[in-house]
Amino acid sequence: MKKIILFLAMGAFLAGCGEKKEEKKEGFQVSRTKTTDKKTETTQAVPIDLDNKGIGPIKNLDFPATIDQDMAARGKAKFDAICVACHMVDQRMIGPAMAGVYDRRSPEWVMNMMLNPTQMLKEDPIAIALLKEYNNAIMLDQNLSEEEARDLAEYLRTL
Repeated sequence: MKKIILFLAMGAFLAGCGEKKEEKKEGFQVSRTKTTDKKTETTQAVPIDLDNKGIGPIKNLDFPATIDQDMAARGKAKFDAICVACHMVDQRMIGPAMAGVYDRRSPEWVMNMMLNPTQMLKEDPIAIALLKEYNNAIMLDQNLSEEEARDLAEYLRTL
């Protein structure tokens, strides 16, 4: 009797250790597991560059010590009208979050990006890197005047 029980136990053990065969199904399948190859994975953040002034009409911009509230109000209205389609204040969306933009970019660069996005996206290394980071979602030319861009720039100071 002991031999039979031992034989059954060994059989159950060996059956449990066998390879699990996966059933292959034909057609389309979705795998929800993410696989990454650490050797080929390259995620590089766009560098902070306060010296890059960008490409466009703005060569030098010095902000006054205090924020011009009238300009900022006009800038907020313009931001709410055209920029919120792609930008949020505190979150990434189609484009970068705008809060703290002057900690990452020079005022000249920001205004040149507003005024001259097409050329910036072709020639400026930071704009090109941002384009890649944001899945090639281009910033469209909004045909802003320098005054409107300056109002927007003043509003961005308040964020």
